[in-house]
Amino acid sequence: MPRASGTTGARSDKPQRFRRADRLKKRYEFRQAQLSGRRIHTPHFLIVVQPNALQNTRLGITVTKKVGTAVQRNRIKRVVREVFRRNRHLFPAGHDLVFIAKRGSTDIEYGALLNELELAARKLQPETAR
Repeated sequence: MPRASGTTGARSDKPQRFRRADRLKKRYEFRQAQLSGRRIHTPHFLIVVQPNALQNTRLGITVTKKVGTAVQRNRIKRVVREVFRRNRHLFPAGHDLVFIAKRGSTDIEYGALLNELELAARKLQPETAR
């Protein structure tokens, strides 16, 4: 029987967890992606995409103090994690993603971020899938 996912109660065949293995944790992981990854600009974020040696896609989020207060920065991170958790199909497998928030991203809503990522998803896909 399919499992319920998230708080919406929607049915899903796969659990939609955001596990420890799904995140970038170390500074060197962030730096490696930022130095040699491909950059994609959206209105609210700079997304850095770097292939990794793993099968799963990992997420890292950077929000500096220039963006807003601690409450606003934490909210941005929660929204990005939730979009990533529920919409993994938008992101290429086996890559590290670093989301760097731009100024003005403090009031972004889930739906707006999802629309933004769907437009950027074409650039995220490998050349053969376009």
